[in-house]
Amino acid sequence: MSEPIVLGIESTCDETAAAVVQGRRLASNVVASSMNEHARYGGVIPEIASRAHAEAFVPVVGKALADANLTLDEVDAIAVSAGPGLAGCLAVGVSGAKALAWASGKPLYGINHVIGHIAVTQLQFGDFPGDTLALIVSGGHTSLLHVDDIARKVDVVGTTLDDAAGECFDKIARLLGFPYPGGPHIDRHAHQGNPHALKVPQALTRGNAGREHPYDFSFSGVKTAVARWVEARRDAGDEIPVDDVCASLADSVATVLANKAIHGCEEYGSDTLIVGGGFSANSQLRDTLVEVGARHGIEVRLPRMQLCTDNGAMVAMLGVNLVQAGVRPSAPDFPIDSAMPLTRICM
Repeated sequence: MSEPIVLGIESTCDETAAAVVQGRRLASNVVASSMNEHARYGGVIPEIASRAHAEAFVPVVGKALADANLTLDEVDAIAVSAGPGLAGCLAVGVSGAKALAWASGKPLYGINHVIGHIAVTQLQFGDFPGDTLALIVSGGHTSLLHVDDIARKVDVVGTTLDDAAGECFDKIARLLGFPYPGGPHIDRHAHQGNPHALKVPQALTRGNAGREHPYDFSFSGVKTAVARWVEARRDAGDEIPVDDVCASLADSVATVLANKAIHGCEEYGSDTLIVGGGFSANSQLRDTLVEVGARHGIEVRLPRMQLCTDNGAMVAMLGVNLVQAGVRPSAPDFPIDSAMPLTRICM
């Protein structure tokens, strides 16, 4: 099957999303977010998110098919995020997808939505060259992966030992009083500040720790150092230079991510770095990755903004890869896995 048509369904957190992909062409992409319902709590509330998924599932899937001018009978397969993510949210999407697959007789793939963040870049840049490295940066994941075969074999080169980059930003955003989600506010303020105003640590980059963990990440110390600096200023009654705090934080995190990822490309003989995940929308990270990549002759493939955060297109695109590779569909009773390992592509 040269250009399979796949319906992708995503419900791992606070976006209910569905998309249709044919081959490497995006035919539709629909997202319904419950973010505003979580804003008053300063973070995602699983029960609220699960309820929102249940309400949005049918309208979102229906619109994705309608926008693609297709019926369910005309798709070749269905793909759904089976993990990692919030268990209740995953259960809604997987249950709905199983019902659709059973009713239509279509094969169903329960996929790893983090790997979907890599696959979605194929819609912009085409297939991956050999020995590709991928940097995944999202709220809960910061990992460097070696992609041998997007449908069959992905290996973990480095991962987060504590807080992911997105978690670090979220915690500092709350400390600074930014509303949820805080990442875009830090991004905006960082453009107006001095990135060298604070001495922000860059963990696992020097000494024995750097040698033992050349491709691993640690942002807990970054969070703690910035938080203590801000709290000390508050305790002394001094004004907090918010722009400078944001700029220094963003510069430190972007520098560590870019340097480790590009060094990994050189070590593995890869001239291409794929970037994916919601945090890849951060402008400081995007600029730094492109700059460092150009300096070392590495092509950096960044997804366009609407494909950075969770969406159905990434699920459908990974589903297309699985169909084209001849991977067997998931068993009808496959479970969700809220902590699905990154080496598992499909259930």
